[in-house]
Amino acid sequence: MKILLYNPDNGVTRNFMPHLWMFLLQAITPPGHEVVLIDANARPMSDDEIVQFIEKEKVGLVGIGAMTRMAEKAYRVADAIRLSGVPVVIGGPHVTEVPDEALGRDGGPRHADAIALGEADETWPTIVEDAERGELKEIYAPVDKTGKERKPSLQPYPTIPWDTLNLDQFNFFPRFLRPLLSRVGPHWRTLHIVPLESGRGCPYGCEFCTVTGFFGDSIRFRTNESIVAELLTIKARAKAEGGVISVFFVDDNFAISIKRTKSLLRDIIAAGAQVPWIAQISANLLRDQELVDLIAESGGKVIFIGMESIDPVNLADVKKGFNKPEEYTGVLQRLADRSIYAITSFIIGMDNDTPGVADRILQQIRSWPPGLPVFGQLTPFPSTPLYKRLQESGRLVRPKHWLKFEKNTMAHEPLKMTIEQTHYELQYAWAHSYDATRNAEAVQAMSHAPVGPRIFHFVTRLAFRAIYFPQTTRRAWIKVFFENRRTVFSLAKEAIGTVLISKRRSSSVRTPLRANTTVEH
Repeated sequence: MKILLYNPDNGVTRNFMPHLWMFLLQAITPPGHEVVLIDANARPMSDDEIVQFIEKEKVGLVGIGAMTRMAEKAYRVADAIRLSGVPVVIGGPHVTEVPDEALGRDGGPRHADAIALGEADETWPTIVEDAERGELKEIYAPVDKTGKERKPSLQPYPTIPWDTLNLDQFNFFPRFLRPLLSRVGPHWRTLHIVPLESGRGCPYGCEFCTVTGFFGDSIRFRTNESIVAELLTIKARAKAEGGVISVFFVDDNFAISIKRTKSLLRDIIAAGAQVPWIAQISANLLRDQELVDLIAESGGKVIFIGMESIDPVNLADVKKGFNKPEEYTGVLQRLADRSIYAITSFIIGMDNDTPGVADRILQQIRSWPPGLPVFGQLTPFPSTPLYKRLQESGRLVRPKHWLKFEKNTMAHEPLKMTIEQTHYELQYAWAHSYDATRNAEAVQAMSHAPVGPRIFHFVTRLAFRAIYFPQTTRRAWIKVFFENRRTVFSLAKEAIGTVLISKRRSSSVRTPLRANTTVEH
């Protein structure tokens, strides 16, 4: 049987990193089946094109994984596929939170023949076997005989063949920029970001987060050996292809157990398995200087930090009081001192936010080392404590906001701002974080660094700008480059000068050697 695993997009942003779940399910599919992967973020297809692909390839089962922001697209695609007569199984966080919705048990239309609740490591092989016999059940859940949910231990862990998978569609750099970047250095023509996990689960239970509800509050880890082996495979491929492959550890808090994380990083260093990597780590854990040293030595280049707010009252409200805003500057400087960049994430529209919150955040950001700030509105995801609180207080204005996905749009009434004011603050934060003036300031603040890293940071800033502002066409990119032309020309001039100096030095080294050889003859 041929199986299609499909990851929907939300029609707004393009993800440059493939989703891990598809590769995991492919790896644990029982023998005798062919699995095809389509990530709509990298391979956009209309509903008709997907159905035509399924009919042409004679696909017998489609598995769709979706987070809440993808639910509308996931349901629409599933409806089209089911109309063609092919069964659909939907899994992921959203259907786990609202299982009746996908099955049409809440009064709405049915979108799936079956749903997979929770982590599908255990249930996926059974789903495939049942589908092959034409005996799909409606609900698959990893439970024991008493009905208690079982979580996979992650030991042993499936082997994902990163050395042979086609990653061309996930090149981080836009196609028309690749020839220019290759002149900066031989490895900068391609940058692929590969997802890898070292563990699952989070004990923190932040009010707005779905992680604890889906993965649980008990932490499970892979063995260090299996992670190191995977990194060595990725490193060997990068060397063979002459490009850059970076790893994104998709753990929701990579350093949740500092002792274990230090052990893993030491093993990576000892094995020579360093590749550039990115991870999510909460600010409170980055107080540990030894941990930050090991991050740098093991290849860590970027850390995603969910700061959420610079207001302690907001942080306490959403059960994230372990974040201490007075420590943010020290944490970021500690990372910058080791050439580690930070992606700092903020939520706008929290209960203690008032008009002007964006400018207050930006003033703080300008005092920090150059980084990559991102902003989002407070979103009540179904089954989270935040959703329940807002529902009970009558503040939800779009209780099923995911069925009509609207980018950067509030689903509830903020406490101290209007919805319109919140939308303005969000737009202001993005616009003033990535306009030409701020981009130039960030690059100038890195004047101590070589030109290569500054060019990379500048291009990354332009890519991050596209998270909020549409920037998917060549024309849009040309417009952005024109707006930033002074920084572009300055970096280009310096890069050319660096290349010419390097060539002169190389020539001056070779000339005396040739002269000496002539004399000896």
